[in-house]
Amino acid sequence: MNGGKIEEMRRLAIFLLATFTVVCFADSPKAPATPSTSTTVHGKLIQRENQTPAIEAADHKLIVLAGDEATVHVLHDKRLAGLDFEAKGHFTAADRFQVDPFYTRALYVIQDGKRLMVTYWCEICSIRQYEPGPCWCCQRETKLDLHEPDPE
Repeated sequence: MNGGKIEEMRRLAIFLLATFTVVCFADSPKAPATPSTSTTVHGKLIQRENQTPAIEAADHKLIVLAGDEATVHVLHDKRLAGLDFEAKGHFTAADRFQVDPFYTRALYVIQDGKRLMVTYWCEICSIRQYEPGPCWCCQRETKLDLHEPDPE
């Protein structure tokens, strides 16, 4: 009788170990895949009423920009309209460009030959944000603050 209990517990332990292994090594949900090769579009940022922002390339071709919610929020910032702009991402059609996810810092302004990150600064709280809008602390409007990216 004692040997039967030990065998039953041994089988239960093997079953639990196998279940644990499957759960631990199962393919977990991942963030949406982004193409491993990003390309860059460069030109003047165009913002038109009730239209998706676009970049006007040197050949005057309009390239419509799309991105995640935070990226689109930045692309609609009126303070960026008409500036020399650069976006990293990939083409989804000849005239459509998907900007890389916001956390990759894929949006830049080119000013005086320098590539500058698009950021927003609260002068009251000394807080940097990466989207336009009020400071999350004092609720005053943040100032557009273009600055050189940190060395990688």
